[in-house]
Amino acid sequence: MSKEQENKQEINIEMSEEIAEGVYSNLAIISHSNSELVVDFIRIMPNVPKAKVKSRIILTPQHAKRLMFALSDNIKKYEAQFGEIQDENDITGGLPPMNFNTPTAKA
Repeated sequence: MSKEQENKQEINIEMSEEIAEGVYSNLAIISHSNSELVVDFIRIMPNVPKAKVKSRIILTPQHAKRLMFALSDNIKKYEAQFGEIQDENDITGGLPPMNFNTPTAKA
């Protein structure tokens, strides 16, 4: 067995059905302290005055940086397969688009 094979560890990851369904988010807010980064995933819905935090992930700075590189790599692969992702920040000023094309409720 080579040194590389000895150092390589396998991780058995288990996922419940509830977690496997995922949680939809259309906004993320990131804050940090000197020892951690906190990412709040939020869902904004039409005609609802309050947005709800659907999930909060707390990361060490080192893990956050690894995640940043992994996301960047996956976005490059996605764009190579499906084309460039359009950045709507130019239109919305950084907020997610709020035009859900739903009628407003009238009494």
